[in-house]
Amino acid sequence: MNHNSKIALPVALAIVAALALVPFYGSRAIIQDLFTVLTLLVLAMNWNILAGFAGLVSVGQQAFVGTGAYAMFAAVILGGVDPLWGIVIGGAAAAALSVPIAIFTFRLNGAYFAIGTWVSAEIVRLSLAQWKALGGGTGTSLPKGTTQEMFGVQPIRHLLGISNAAAADVLSYWLALALAVATLSASYLFLRSRAGLGLQAIRDNLEAARSVGVDPARLKAIVFVLSALGTGVCGALMFLQITRVTPDAAFSVVDWTAFVIFITVIGGIGTLPGPIVGVLVFYVLQRLLADYGTLYLILLGLFGIAIMLFARRGLWGLFTDKTGIELLPLRHRPPRTATPVPGIPPKIVKEGT
Repeated sequence: MNHNSKIALPVALAIVAALALVPFYGSRAIIQDLFTVLTLLVLAMNWNILAGFAGLVSVGQQAFVGTGAYAMFAAVILGGVDPLWGIVIGGAAAAALSVPIAIFTFRLNGAYFAIGTWVSAEIVRLSLAQWKALGGGTGTSLPKGTTQEMFGVQPIRHLLGISNAAAADVLSYWLALALAVATLSASYLFLRSRAGLGLQAIRDNLEAARSVGVDPARLKAIVFVLSALGTGVCGALMFLQITRVTPDAAFSVVDWTAFVIFITVIGGIGTLPGPIVGVLVFYVLQRLLADYGTLYLILLGLFGIAIMLFARRGLWGLFTDKTGIELLPLRHRPPRTATPVPGIPPKIVKEGT
């Protein structure tokens, strides 16, 4: 761990603690806005692992968002389970779906892989639109009061002295915060592991990685399934908070893939802090430009083009280049060798952390 990371750790813990305490002093509108930011961050981090580290540029992540949402709704409405268990079931369903999608799309490369993931998502959307028990093409809503009866809502209501609906929002917010922290931590630990280093080696030089015993297909498959799991859990959580699901909303390529790609690219693809920077910039732009209608999307596009032209490593990459500050580094640095002193055998000096 380098010096910058040592400083960043307590700062990050303080930020997480401050975010966890927001329900004690923030309004319900702020909590809902932060929920949106955190869920978009989770989606961006999962896509970043795929595209930025595994080289799998998917434009079909909405397949896992929608599957997670529909599986959660099915578990709650048809199975009568608690919505919190429904979120877990949604993630498991998305992970299971990723296996046949991987079998099909992993035969493709580059742009063909991207189109293959999008086509797969459309097939899933059209299939779930035929599910009459969940409303078919018009979708369905959770039974009234379902979210307010979730495990944990009543203790939060008594703790904060708020309504059941507001307590459900707080619970969803805390779950989103926990999911974001868990996704970032798991990504860092995985990418610092032997498997993660192998994954980055595949991205940088496939043949060289193979020559040292790395199995590209196996590693990419693991990352694809884990990314689908995280995306499915996030999709279930988002639509639990919305309380209504439709095929078009759950499988929106703009909301769950295009915006996620935009966030990751402007922040810095292939870096862990990149999606964090990207989602904050995206939220600010959205708040500033949302009243401009179609012009809003045009301005977002122009901003993205400018970043790709003048800061190809994203805003975080630009910041790192200018300042030399690198948080959450993924490279393992070898220990330095001390300068030889006449008459004294050289000693290996551990690099300061």
